[in-house]
Parts: sequence; C-alpha cells; structure tokens
Amino acid sequence: MCPAPWSVATALCRRVRDSCHQTHASGTQPSTAVRPAGFPPAVFNIVFVIAAVMLLCQMTSAIAGARHFTFIYEAPTSPPGSLEIENYATTRFSDGFTDANFRHEIEIGITEHFQASIYLANWDYTRTRENRGAHYDSSSLELIYNLTNLVADPIGISLYQEISGGRRAFESESKLIAQKNFGPLILAYNFTLEAEWEGEGLGERNGELQNVFGASYELTPRVSVGAELLHEIILPAWRSAAAENNFFLGPNVSYRGDRWFATVTALAQTTRTEGEPDYQVRLIFGLSL
Repeated sequence: MCPAPWSVATALCRRVRDSCHQTHASGTQPSTAVRPAGFPPAVFNIVFVIAAVMLLCQMTSAIAGARHFTFIYEAPTSPPGSLEIENYATTRFSDGFTDANFRHEIEIGITEHFQASIYLANWDYTRTRENRGAHYDSSSLELIYNLTNLVADPIGISLYQEISGGRRAFESESKLIAQKNFGPLILAYNFTLEAEWEGEGLGERNGELQNVFGASYELTPRVSVGAELLHEIILPAWRSAAAENNFFLGPNVSYRGDRWFATVTALAQTTRTEGEPDYQVRLIFGLSL
C-alpha cells in the first residue's frame, strides 16, 4: 500500500533538498558521491523520490492467496481466518469459439496448513451446432493440506482433494502439489488423478491423468510472467488402449494488488487431437475479503 511510502519518500526528499540548500549556502559544492556532476538538483530529487517509492513499495505485501498460475495449484495454503473469492473463466476455441466454463469459489483458511473451498456453481456456455446456451454442471468441495513448508523445507508439498456433484454427474479429483522457489523464480508441478461418473445412473465412467509444469518469474512484487505446460492422458471407460495424450503449452501473466489479483494463461494444443480445443484461455480473478 503506497500512501505510507509516498509520505516517507517525500520526507526523505525534503531532507536531501534541505541538505543541498545548506551546502550551497555555505559556498561548497555537494559531493559527487551524493549527486553526480552535471545532475540538476530538481532531477536528482525526482529520481530520489522514484527510487524511494519503488524500494518501499517492494516492502509492501500483496494479497496472500494470489495465484501465479491458472492451470497449476501452488503449495502454500491460505492463512488461518482468511476469506477470499475466486472466479474462473476458461474459454476454448476449435475453429472459432466453442465454449466457456465458469467457476465461483469461496476459499477459507482453516489452520496454518489447511484450507477449504466451496465452488458454488460450475457452469458453462456452449455454442456448437448440436448445443447452444448456458448449463449448470455441478458444485464442489475442495480441501488442501500443506505437508512441508516452502521456506523451511527443501520443497513445498501439498495434497489436494476435490469432490464435485451435480445432476447426473459426480467427480473426484486428487492432486499432488509440489513447488520450489529460487528467489523470484517459482517452479511448480501438479500430478492429478480424475475419476468421473456421468449419465443415467452414473453408468458412464471415465478417467484422466494430468501432469502440469509451470515456471513464473516475479518481475516486481506485483507482476509475474511465465509459462505452463499441460499434459493430459484421457482414459475413456478407464481403458488404456483407448487413451489419448494431449499437450498444451503457453504463457501466463499475473498482477497482484493489495486485496485482489488477476492471472491469465493462454495455451495452444501441440498434439492436434480431434475433439480437443486448439486454444484455451483461462482467467482467475481473486478478491480478499
């Protein structure tokens, strides 16, 4: 939050300006260690203010649960007592717009290692020859438990479980989440196992495995850029003989405000599998309450 840094920077600038005035009044020239030769005092003051603001803004904290990725979960969990709203929008394209999926999540920090989320509605808007319009799909409960601390331990590891239920649909999604930071560089990996039951009497049973890799570099405490790689192994009726391997790759960018964040990822399919989107774009917008 920058009001305090601005006031501090202004005070620091006044002290430097007063010092310069005193130096000129005494008939001596300021040291080149303080102001390079040929630098007008006004320009020096402006540069000093900008540097002070940037330095002090680096010390401010953004929203605790901000996401650097959209297809990858990170290992840290939300602080106890925190409450956050996250909205997902994923748009898919195959020879033009195909569909858009939406999720609306309330995330609650329970303990230092445990968080829970409720997805009030998972729904989509489809525009194809066979189907057009908005459809409610399901609602979900999500639980994440942090096993190792990202700072104190060599690697941060968390376990994830999500249960979704809707009209003629039930899904279980389990994840192993791993993360390692090297200063401003964040590396993350998720392994996901999905099991789906659909149709009349939930008779259609399908599975999916996912490997997702991501790298994100913090250009500033508020802005990050990176990339995500998604590998899907789709198992119709859990038959490995009918398995499909799909790869998606693309960049992401994230901005973190004081009480909100927005992260977007654009992925392109590299395997050209029929029935899978050529491109997909996901936006997550989060707000801390």
